[in-house]
Amino acid sequence: MSKVIKGMMIDEIRQSVGECRDVIVIDMSKLDGKSDNKFRLEMQKKGINLLQVKNSLAKRAFADAGFTALDKSLLGPSTLVWGADDIVALSKEITRWLKDIKTLEIKGGSAGGQAIDAAGVESLSKSPGRAELLSIISGQILAPGAKLSSQLLAMGGKVASQVKQIADKEGDAAPAA
Repeated sequence: MSKVIKGMMIDEIRQSVGECRDVIVIDMSKLDGKSDNKFRLEMQKKGINLLQVKNSLAKRAFADAGFTALDKSLLGPSTLVWGADDIVALSKEITRWLKDIKTLEIKGGSAGGQAIDAAGVESLSKSPGRAELLSIISGQILAPGAKLSSQLLAMGGKVASQVKQIADKEGDAAPAA
């Protein structure tokens, strides 16, 4: 392969992945054509990108950008996967497909520029995603206010109940007199 073609391929990898540092490396080489097409189409529907790469060119493209976290994962047939909402959503989607397609293999990846192995990708898939974490945090932020509000309303309700009881007693006593 000529240097010009290699340079074009390196540029294509750089442009495709861009500044994304949440990437998973998988081995799709053992997939049959039907499974491969189904997998690619489903990933495309979810906005997840796949790119089969030549390892040496991918390493060079990432090294030029100062991103070397994938070097250990780029061995043998490699496909780069990126593009979900966050790395947790991406890892959940890939591990879900692992159950359906037994020949699919996770080789490793990168979360925010930090290298992770296949076990790390699988453990990420079991953790809460960005949206789940935001809802947990907002619930924790709003909880004290909700508790205070309910306590104030409860006290107000008690006072209103007592005033009503006094009014009822006075109302019952007034006609009798």
